Amino acid sequence: MKKLVLLILTGALLSTMQAQIKFGVKAGLNLANLTGDVTGAKIKTDFHAGGLVEIPVGKIFAVQPEVLYSGQGAKSTENGEDFKLNLGYLNVPVLFKYINPSGFFAVTGPQVGFLLNAQAKAGSDHQDVKSAFKSTDFSWAFGAGYLISSVNVGIEARFNQGLSNIAVNGSTKNQVIQIGVIYMFGGAK
Repeated sequence: MKKLVLLILTGALLSTMQAQIKFGVKAGLNLANLTGDVTGAKIKTDFHAGGLVEIPVGKIFAVQPEVLYSGQGAKSTENGEDFKLNLGYLNVPVLFKYINPSGFFAVTGPQVGFLLNAQAKAGSDHQDVKSAFKSTDFSWAFGAGYLISSVNVGIEARFNQGLSNIAVNGSTKNQVIQIGVIYMFGGAK
């Protein structure tokens, strides 16, 4: 009998939590740069896109894991020639989220990135340089945004500070500012 009651309570709790879990998609602009053993690096624009899950932990807090493609890297000018380093990552942040009832929210947490591709471009020349970079990147994310709950659409600004060295030789870290839009679906309103 105790097992049956426990099973019913667990099922009720899970169904209540599932009704509150929200899913979302997001996309936007990246302003990426590199720090460390790099000279003359300037911000390079790219994009990010992916999905997220918002799992409530109380009324105003949630855990928000995400899976995002993120274009990163930097650009520079060397000897009058434009140079771009395009790094493509699959980023998986797990964020702690504060949700204000007004719609404002703040997020922070760790992120691991998996290097998918690395291309150096100088003029019309393209070269694969993936072997010059480590396959994983660890960073910390800080962000804030606003969600209009009546239409489940929001905006967010985030800063990702690289914590680990991404270069095989030398010391280089990612820095990315992300500005994007979010669309949430699911969960109880």
